[in-house]
Amino acid sequence: MSTSDSCLICTLGSPVLRKKAHPIEVFDLALNQRSEHMLQIMRIANGIGLAAPQIGVSEQLVVIDLQVNFTSATVKLDGKTFPLGLMQPFCFCNPSYEPVNDIQIEEEEGCLSLPGLRGHVRRYYEILLKYQDLEGTSHVLQCNELFARCIQHECDHLHGILFLDRMSKIERRENKGLLDDIKALGGFFDYKE
Repeated sequence: MSTSDSCLICTLGSPVLRKKAHPIEVFDLALNQRSEHMLQIMRIANGIGLAAPQIGVSEQLVVIDLQVNFTSATVKLDGKTFPLGLMQPFCFCNPSYEPVNDIQIEEEEGCLSLPGLRGHVRRYYEILLKYQDLEGTSHVLQCNELFARCIQHECDHLHGILFLDRMSKIERRENKGLLDDIKALGGFFDYKE
């Protein structure tokens, strides 16, 4: 898939979005280049997160850049507290998370693989994320609010789950026409067009 003249993102109907992504085992220059490429695509599409399956690559790689400077928001990385705004963008390899507590919040979400669709999803407010960086070093990150929601959303992509699957049946039914239009895209949407 060439993106030099396009910004193609897989959409509903693309088989790769429904498959469990493969763990990353090789941490090399190609992985670094792929993560940079994903960040470029995500920014062109005005997204805040992107998982490798969304660009047709079945591997457990997620990039996130909330594109806003949370002056008061912090994250804990390997037990140390850092300002979230100074740490972006993030590249997570082989991520897995667990909730810090039982608190869940329902908020509206969107997805670059479902252009135009918005829906309400319940997610954990605060999570503990285990991942490897682009060099293969293991880390533990604790975060909450929008950042935690975005991580959960992108990790779902690595397991073949779309936020559509977490919306209520009523909301899915109300958006049937839009979902049919997305399926008619043929599995790809070019955000540059």
